[in-house]
Amino acid sequence: MTKTTQKTISPVDGRVYAERELAEPEELEAALARAAKAQKAWAKTSLEERMRIVTRMGEVMLGAVEEVAQELTWQMGRPIRYSPKEITGGFVERARYMTRVAPLALQDVPVEELPGFTRFIRREPLGVVLVLAPWNYPYLTSVNTIVPALLAGNVVLLKHSAQTPLVAERYAWAFQEAGLPEGVFQYLHMDHDLVARAIADPRVAFVAFTGSVAGGRAVERAAAGHFKGVALELGGKDPAYVRSDADLEFSAVNLVDGAMFNSGQSCCGVERIYVQEAIYEPFVEAFVAETLKLKLGNPLDLETTLGPMVRTEAAEFVRGQIAEAVAQGAKALIDPRHFPADAPGTPYLAPQVLVNVHHGMRIMVEESFGPVVGIMPVKSDEEALALMNDSPYGLTASIWSRDEGAALALGEAIETGTVFLNRCDYLDPALAWTGVKESGRGCSLSVLGYEQLTRPKSYHLRRL
Repeated sequence: MTKTTQKTISPVDGRVYAERELAEPEELEAALARAAKAQKAWAKTSLEERMRIVTRMGEVMLGAVEEVAQELTWQMGRPIRYSPKEITGGFVERARYMTRVAPLALQDVPVEELPGFTRFIRREPLGVVLVLAPWNYPYLTSVNTIVPALLAGNVVLLKHSAQTPLVAERYAWAFQEAGLPEGVFQYLHMDHDLVARAIADPRVAFVAFTGSVAGGRAVERAAAGHFKGVALELGGKDPAYVRSDADLEFSAVNLVDGAMFNSGQSCCGVERIYVQEAIYEPFVEAFVAETLKLKLGNPLDLETTLGPMVRTEAAEFVRGQIAEAVAQGAKALIDPRHFPADAPGTPYLAPQVLVNVHHGMRIMVEESFGPVVGIMPVKSDEEALALMNDSPYGLTASIWSRDEGAALALGEAIETGTVFLNRCDYLDPALAWTGVKESGRGCSLSVLGYEQLTRPKSYHLRRL
């Protein structure tokens, strides 16, 4: 019987870069059986040994960084000049941090002494953790759950995006090289129906999903009634607010990076900017000048700073948003002819900056997930705050100012999971990564990230 396959079409040149067979129900059954068996022994393995193996896995990945970077660029189109940093930067930083804080995060929780009693709370692993990972930052998004889940004594089953299947295979290889026992980490290439079956399976104790709002709803439906934890990292329409006391040049340079890096394909990328009127025109001028420095082209060229979007359909969606906004009165400040590689009908899309925009336009309220940003003038902090909160999303928001007190005051009122000052589009592993509204629920990274991957068990021991 011929098995169904999935094809990974490279955005670089449109060819089939990888083709993999999709798992059948019996393969899922075998994987879950192995996982459930392996978890019992893994949970009894010392934390020190778990930490050693996870650390070794990171070292193995670092040793293969050039190959991994090439695979990454071919699979999802990020310029090769940046691909190695996904491993040498964020991936390693997060894995090392979560390993370092594991003893603190997983230690017994003491309670006040009571004569004649020993009382404490112990954190126990949940069991099998199913990780559903996306293509846009395929290592960074998945490591947030995989590493702490394993360190906490869970086992992991990974289903990676069909766009980046080699990432799952790299994980498996690195863990095998590091000496991880069989069954503790596994991956399967699965279709939606089999993923739903995995989510509903009683042996899966927790599901971590990163992706679209629609995908998050599908995960919740599959998990409904099964009484298991679900963490959802979903969409974003992240705002930036540039106050009149901001460092104008610094803000423009960093916000271009925050909006355009990875071709804008970041859940916490900047998609809308509000600027106080006093500096609005010079800010827009500086922002456009910085955008024009980008080089759109073949991501395998070391000079390229802006690669293709992941699929032609994604690029066409953004083109449609831009055209609709212009038809509604927006002004496009970037001439696509400045970027010769821009080609309608392909994933190669020039960056765009729009002014004369308002919240009646999709471009300012609907997730774009591409290299486009709208910029609006505002009169006050109050107006900026109202506009920043006028969104179904709430992942991050950035404030650009020399006044930390003003940023803290605004931050208390912004409906978002993370507030930045003079920074954007970054995950600090020491801080909780979480969203509000349709940006999802749950918490990864930091010592708090271990809480959703463990359950508390109370010990109440009376001495006779």
